[in-house]
Amino acid sequence: MKSTSQDRRTLIAVFIILLIVCELMVYVGTTPRPSEQFFQIYILGANHTATRYYPRNDPDLGIDEPVTWYLGVTDNMGTVQLVSLRIKISNMTIKPPDDKGLESPAPTVTDFAKFLQNNETWEMPFVWSISNATLAGGSTRILNLEINNETYQISDWMATNGYNFRLIIELWTWQTDSNAWGFGWNSDGENRTAWLQVWFNMTNAEPKPVTQ
Repeated sequence: MKSTSQDRRTLIAVFIILLIVCELMVYVGTTPRPSEQFFQIYILGANHTATRYYPRNDPDLGIDEPVTWYLGVTDNMGTVQLVSLRIKISNMTIKPPDDKGLESPAPTVTDFAKFLQNNETWEMPFVWSISNATLAGGSTRILNLEINNETYQISDWMATNGYNFRLIIELWTWQTDSNAWGFGWNSDGENRTAWLQVWFNMTNAEPKPVTQ
């Protein structure tokens, strides 16, 4: 009699355990996983493709030679976000950003900011040219950049023989926990970053034919 009663209790306990396991399996199988929170940024060339970033497909630029790009940002964070694209000029000796959240120490030329809805893509034309530069002592110095019809003075930025300049585009976001701009964004307790760079040369500070 005691054995029968004990067997029943064991059977009931096993049944309850199996029921809990089944319910957990159903919950895991039917509950959607949290979507990953992230941004995407991109650069397209004049033809709205990931090709022909420079006139004549030649990265060696001259004075007042316009270059047309399209910069894009997509918000996949699940909420409205305030984002900024910071444009920096650099050469091969200055460090680029890294995945640990450190921005490039290269100087910021200008920035563009916008509120984005979730799943919204912001694409903007980015037309730039070198409007003033000098060549001396084996170094090319860029003195002015024109971006979207605005002229920006550069603090005597140089490259040896005019090779390996670069424009760096960094994604910054308004971070509500600190009420300040920050490079990258926070997702699942980790800082993540997005940035791009495109190299160019200026071996002759003379105007070139305006073609795309």
